[in-house]
Amino acid sequence: MFGVPDLLTMAGHVAGPDAPGYRVSVVSPRRRVTASGGASLDVRPLREADVLVVPGFELLPDADLDARLAGLAPEIAAIRAQAAAGTAVVSLCVGAFLLAEAGLLDGRRATTSWLHAGRLAGRCPRADVRPEHLVVTDTGVTTTAAFSAMYDFALDLIRRHDGARVARTTARLALVDDARTSQTPYVDPRLLPQPGREFSQRVMRRLDQNLAARYDLAALAGAFRVSTRTLLRRFSEETGSSPLAHLQASRVRRARHLLETTDRTVAAVAAEVGYRDPGTFAALFARHTGHRPHAYRTAFRRTARASALDGGVREPPSAQPLHPGEHHSDTRATVPYSTPMTG
Repeated sequence: MFGVPDLLTMAGHVAGPDAPGYRVSVVSPRRRVTASGGASLDVRPLREADVLVVPGFELLPDADLDARLAGLAPEIAAIRAQAAAGTAVVSLCVGAFLLAEAGLLDGRRATTSWLHAGRLAGRCPRADVRPEHLVVTDTGVTTTAAFSAMYDFALDLIRRHDGARVARTTARLALVDDARTSQTPYVDPRLLPQPGREFSQRVMRRLDQNLAARYDLAALAGAFRVSTRTLLRRFSEETGSSPLAHLQASRVRRARHLLETTDRTVAAVAAEVGYRDPGTFAALFARHTGHRPHAYRTAFRRTARASALDGGVREPPSAQPLHPGEHHSDTRATVPYSTPMTG
């Protein structure tokens, strides 16, 4: 909740006293609000604003989402009313579920945390959910990916309000990456809920244990004593994908690890995950991650020194500038307010 207002406060300091600045308030239809971490928040009544930023809420993968959203009915009604009045609405992370319940995602492109994107798409079938995107803006409604994507949104807001120099300087002061384009490099399919997928799980395990082996659909089907047609049908029914697509994703995931943690050449990495032609591997890798292998290594490389000092925390990534969409230029942001940070 406090990341956006803190970054806006810092941007105000960078822009200087003559810049328009931001007026930030914590608003709620309730008189008392307790954050998911247990902290009590001071709130003000809802008021007119240029931008309403809806934070996420605690949502575990096996949580009763219907009950959770029913308990947030006042917030959903307030979001719907603000949007109807012409306010630009932004959701952070799973705040997208509140926008969906308010009817704001119907017919629009949207995103949320990759962990919950499938659930959002299933709950809001009229939305075009883009789980690979960090920030998506579609006709006045903006949605973002998980947690730190709030900074991607805030930096874009600062860029449009105060210019590229202020946004870039604010990002440098805050140690925030201002050039991410996708949440795909952060996805870990092992964390996704996978009920009722026993057959596909066994196929996946076999493929994962033989990453460098040539893909042979007939041999794979024979190993499970089914026809190739049955294998493809059952795998698709359980996963919505194909064994080859899973194998390619697993190879890319392994290659990402090797590029981050070793000095092996791209050709050697390609060979280890089953590709004799580095060009074919590089094209596949770029399609999955948004980066060519060399660029990915530069952005995500974990150096030996960093590993020794901080347990392998990766350096901030770098990519092409993000252009998620339009926002109001004269902005009064209605978001949670926190004390300005100094350092």
